[in-house]
Amino acid sequence: MAHELDAREKWAWIYKSGLHGLCPRCGKGKMFKRWLKVEHQCPNCGLDYDFATPDDGPAFFSLCFIAFPLIFLVVWFEVAFSPPWWMHALVSVPLMIIPCVLALHPIKGWLVASQYVNKAQEAGTGALWDKLNARAKEE
Repeated sequence: MAHELDAREKWAWIYKSGLHGLCPRCGKGKMFKRWLKVEHQCPNCGLDYDFATPDDGPAFFSLCFIAFPLIFLVVWFEVAFSPPWWMHALVSVPLMIIPCVLALHPIKGWLVASQYVNKAQEAGTGALWDKLNARAKEE
């Protein structure tokens, strides 16, 4: 991805590479070495993933966009049927946990790809990140 992209192309590229766990530069190498562990560098093009700092973003977006709407379904289940506690343990708990956990991988890929494509970095921290990454590579 050597050329600059317009907004629509950026979104499409982030979607393609991020949600599918592919390198945001070449779109071919795998971004993850394990389920949520980002590679150190792309095995195809050599992109260094030191820039990738999605932190708690995947969990936050998973809770906001998946768990929060599902809460309404669980509350409706309680009000409509008044099930015993063990029924909530069998139905509601897996209904809340499984989709949230399954969404973490594509959301993290999307965030890492977004950081790369948009050259995202916390304002005024470029020199600090360079020093921290250099120190980490020495160890």
